[in-house]
Amino acid sequence: MEEIRIVRTTAPKEKPKDESKLGFGQIFTDHMFIMEYAEGKGWHDPRIVPFGDIPMNPAASVLHYGTEIFEGMKAYRTVSGDIRMFRPQENIRRMNNSAERLCLPQLDEAFALKALDTLVELEKDWVPHSEGTSLYLRPFMYGSDPHLGVHAVHNAVFVIICSPVGAYYAEGINPVKIIIESDDVRAVRGGTGYAKCGGNYAASLRAGARAEKKGYTQVLWLDGVERKYIEEVGSMNVMFKVAGKIVTPALTGSVLPGITRKSCIELLRSWGYEVEERLFSVDELTRAAADGTLEEAWGTGTAAVVSPIGQLCYKDTEYVVSGGQIGEITQKLYDNLTGIQWGKEPDTFGWCHKVC
Repeated sequence: MEEIRIVRTTAPKEKPKDESKLGFGQIFTDHMFIMEYAEGKGWHDPRIVPFGDIPMNPAASVLHYGTEIFEGMKAYRTVSGDIRMFRPQENIRRMNNSAERLCLPQLDEAFALKALDTLVELEKDWVPHSEGTSLYLRPFMYGSDPHLGVHAVHNAVFVIICSPVGAYYAEGINPVKIIIESDDVRAVRGGTGYAKCGGNYAASLRAGARAEKKGYTQVLWLDGVERKYIEEVGSMNVMFKVAGKIVTPALTGSVLPGITRKSCIELLRSWGYEVEERLFSVDELTRAAADGTLEEAWGTGTAAVVSPIGQLCYKDTEYVVSGGQIGEITQKLYDNLTGIQWGKEPDTFGWCHKVC
């Protein structure tokens, strides 16, 4: 692979002065990484250039057939001043799994990590300093074949953009209200549910809009065949503490294999908790909520890290979880994960990758 060419901006932006008002995904840094793929030539012309619009042929396959995948990851400024990423190799591997499903080209894992390192180091002054903030990294890939026709991708573009962010939810780590969706489905086994592609998220928007109108933050999805097994919550994986055990939906092909999910499972098992990855029905969940054995519930994902669930609604019946408060395990997971990410806790698992 060629060396990464760097073209620095001649008009640097002013960096945010008030990091309490960063929001999420609204501000972008000065530069982005980009390279192209052509069948028979492979990936070529890797470069970092000023952040800006991307030229696109109106017939590009991504616009007509949804040939697009992406990842979400973060760079953190630690208490000692270092900048690090959390398990970036896992994101790259998952991106290649998504690429395989959508017939997009594979990335060289070592070079993709080098691209991330180079861009983050160039943009290091954009990594915010305040507690709870980070530099969100969005690698994405799309098919750019300039003609119509349903076929595997022959030309593609890989891009990484960066955004300094605060909390994903404006309410922070306060418990959220969730409604269980019984009409729409997000994905089906054999489909693209395990891939991180835009179509999965587009399919979730209608139910999410209905939930928001009713005063709920997220939708809890059921499986697409029997409409009875819990899958994901909004854009996150989900976990429950039931009668002392941790239960999370199994990765059956329609659930995204979350990196925060994986990290939570590894942490919980290291603490001695029994973690069951299995089919978990909505009837079992609502029974546990009704009889009090549902002790905690939370979502897991890169953006929010851990999001406690304080209330569930299913078929107009509402259930309060953990007294509407943050549960002990939920809080412990959040504190430990963010502690490792920001360098406040020892990284005994070797998850963090130092950039500079």
